[in-house]
Amino acid sequence: MQTQAHVIIDDMVDWQPYYPSQSLLSASEYLQTTHSNSRQSILNLCNDLSYLSTGYYVSLLAEARGQKVIPSVATINDVNNFSHYQLLINATDRSLLRYLQQSDKKSLSLLICLGMCEEKALTNFARQIFERYPCPILRVQLEFNGRWHISALQAGALNQLDDNEQSFFGNALDQFSKRVWRKARSRKELRFDLAILHNPDEAIPTSDKRALSQFIKAAKEADIDAELITADDFNRLLEFDALFIRETTRINHYTYHFAKKAEANGMVVIDHPDAIVQCANKVFLKELLDKHKVATPKTKLLLSQSDIDYKAIGDSLGYPVVLKIPDGSFSIGVEKAENLEQLQATAESLFKQSTILLAQEFIKTDYDWRIGVLNNRPIYACQYFMVRNHWQIYNHKESSSRAKSGSFTTLGVHQAPKDVVRLALQATRLIGDGLYGVDIKQTEHGPVVIEINDNPSIEYGVEDLHLGYELYRLIMADFNRRLDERK
Repeated sequence: MQTQAHVIIDDMVDWQPYYPSQSLLSASEYLQTTHSNSRQSILNLCNDLSYLSTGYYVSLLAEARGQKVIPSVATINDVNNFSHYQLLINATDRSLLRYLQQSDKKSLSLLICLGMCEEKALTNFARQIFERYPCPILRVQLEFNGRWHISALQAGALNQLDDNEQSFFGNALDQFSKRVWRKARSRKELRFDLAILHNPDEAIPTSDKRALSQFIKAAKEADIDAELITADDFNRLLEFDALFIRETTRINHYTYHFAKKAEANGMVVIDHPDAIVQCANKVFLKELLDKHKVATPKTKLLLSQSDIDYKAIGDSLGYPVVLKIPDGSFSIGVEKAENLEQLQATAESLFKQSTILLAQEFIKTDYDWRIGVLNNRPIYACQYFMVRNHWQIYNHKESSSRAKSGSFTTLGVHQAPKDVVRLALQATRLIGDGLYGVDIKQTEHGPVVIEINDNPSIEYGVEDLHLGYELYRLIMADFNRRLDERK
């Protein structure tokens, strides 16, 4: 183990089967320590993790000292209360189901050590259980009663492992140490660690490579060590103090899982999972904005399971009518119908993707305003122009594999119309204090909100064209502020 990580056990005798380690502390030594290093990571291997036990207090004090600890107090409570309910086996875990179906047994006991198990066919299941209940040693009981379910789950004890289990735990600990605990740091210590989640293969990234490098540079100036991570680094997330998602977010997607895990472990996170839920679905957003009387285009909800009077919708909204799936982004899942026949045909096509659609009045403009908002302050303003001979900012129907986008103009916030900026702030206050991009169209009756993006594009030479490097500094300085307040 690296010197930053400490293993806490009840009795040094329990460690005899394993290699000696300078990182080892007894629970009594740890609890009596009067000074602590918040940068340390704690692996709590106390045998008793029941409520108010010594093991419970180890995790409790570790959290109070600002240290990263496995298991957390929340995990201990979840495991201790597992007997109050049962979990059905996830039907999507095909390898687990195949393994269980091949067995003639009606029950199965499984030892999971730090997210690993000895049976390779159950590797994915073990990882999922550990991600949900990050406890060093877990004993899981599976039973079949019409359907396979988890009937029992409890924390295992180091002093109750037999010889074979001790060998397996030692190997799992070695692998876990290499994978999770941070490697030796550079000489210059920075106060905080930031994970920037991105997808290097994303077709339309929210931040390009040059923008990401600017974020990393600005983070250092804000006393933050920023590192790019990908979907494969889910198990490493708790190494960091904060998470910055620079990838298109969706609810049924790993970006949301990253955000939820970060929030559950007390990390600073942008995008916050609540913001993802509220902004990613246009149906939710419509209801929220309507409730608070925020100006939006005239909109109707279409439900696939109900009889739809397409003629009445066309008469109400006027043609052309814009149809949208609720969770589309970058103009994907947005179509325009010029007449009644197109309206019905387009709706029937989009219903294959979603049981609910939004029908919206078409507002013709040369460009959309995008107002970037951070912590309830406007920080940039852009005009995104429609693609030539097209009615959207992006044209996904071009023959090339990459969507074609229109031109843009980047302005100072003070150069944007005041009513546009005011409307953007009115809308984002309903979501939270994170980083948002509000798309707004100007009409003869005043500006209207088209959508709120919880993960707005910040590309080098586009959104930063007016402020330049200062835009990245503003965002990283806000991370520093949030981390300071969290401490």
